[in-house]
This record gives sequence, structure tokens and C-alpha cells, in this order.
Amino acid sequence: MSDCRVVAIFKLALACVLALAITGCASTMSRVTTWEGSPDEAAQAATLKAPGAIRVLKVNGRSMTNFLMDDIALDYALLPGQNQVVFTYKTIWAKKGVVENGESKVDVVESKPQVVRFEAEPDSVYRFAFQKPTSRTEAQAQMEDFSAAIVSDSGQEVARSQVWTQKKEPVARTSMPSATGDAGSAGSGSALERLKAIWPTATEEEKRAFLRWAFE
Repeated sequence: MSDCRVVAIFKLALACVLALAITGCASTMSRVTTWEGSPDEAAQAATLKAPGAIRVLKVNGRSMTNFLMDDIALDYALLPGQNQVVFTYKTIWAKKGVVENGESKVDVVESKPQVVRFEAEPDSVYRFAFQKPTSRTEAQAQMEDFSAAIVSDSGQEVARSQVWTQKKEPVARTSMPSATGDAGSAGSGSALERLKAIWPTATEEEKRAFLRWAFE
């Protein structure tokens, strides 16, 4: 069997699995879990909404980077109480002029890792707020002293980020149990489970683009 035939079969199988995920799992796991185990506070978890330009790296010392796709908006479930979120902010700009073969057609301008700490209220919703540049030059200048705010649903600023260093890593929260976690946790599970968790948060355009790739 040729390599092309194997790739075609793999993509078809992947598309079938994805279709099952869409029909059977679209209403589950609409938020990324940021803790281990099943703490009582989870029933009143707050939500942190991160746009595609924000990539959350860690929440309370726990890695949040085990996902299949970048640059999509995600919701993060946070336990009530003190939370620490480490993230980066990235902008993408189309290059002007002729692009050489093999050269990227875009310029990526990314901030240094940022950290923000805030008290999450039960069942509350929070968002990132930051100034959006209108050009690559403006973005590069902004990254020198970039800072984002965390705002509540009412628009009130509750915290502001600063440059993160490893020395500022906190001691694990007392509200986080030492259990090994479950399949729904963000950092565990198979690639399919992670895809199921991310799919409900993808836009219609992102879903269509993925399906086009799967059936190529």
C-alpha cells in the first residue's frame, strides 16, 4: 500500500472520529478544567474567557498547553479563590512585498510571558482586556511594556498582569487536591479527548477549515 493511500485512509478515519465527536460530545466540556480531582468548589467555578490572541500557559502552576490547535478562543474554568494565570499575547501580520520560497508569509509579534493573580468569585465571568495594535510597528512597540487587565463581566478591572519569571511560581493552592486527575482534565487524556474539549469552542470558520483538511 502506497504512502499516499495510507495518508488518505488516516484522514478519512480522523474525519469519521471527528464527526462522532461533533454529534456526541459538542455539548460537553465547553470549558477547560484547570484543577485536578473533583473539589467541591468546582460546582461554582468561575470562567476566564481567553481570545485567540491570548495563549494561557499555566493556571496555578499547572500546564495548559496540551492542545491540538493554537490561536482559538478558549474558556478556562477557575476554582473560586486566588488564581494565578501565566500567558502570552501574540499578534500576526501579513508580510508586505515578495516572500521567498520556504519563508513564512506572516510576521509573529509576541509578548514575554505574563502573570496575573486575582480572586475569582463563584460563578463569575472574567475576560482579558488589552490595547489592540493597528500595525506591526505598533505591536512591536507595545510588546516592550505589554500588560493586560482581567476584567469582570461588569467591566471592572480586578487585576493587571506583569512580566512572569520562574521565581514567582506559587506554592500549590490549598483548594487543589493531590488527586491524579481524570480524563476531562486539560493536561491528560488522549488526543481525541483534547479535540473533543476544544471543538465546541472553535468558530464555524475554524471547523470548516479543519474538515477541509481532513477530507483532502
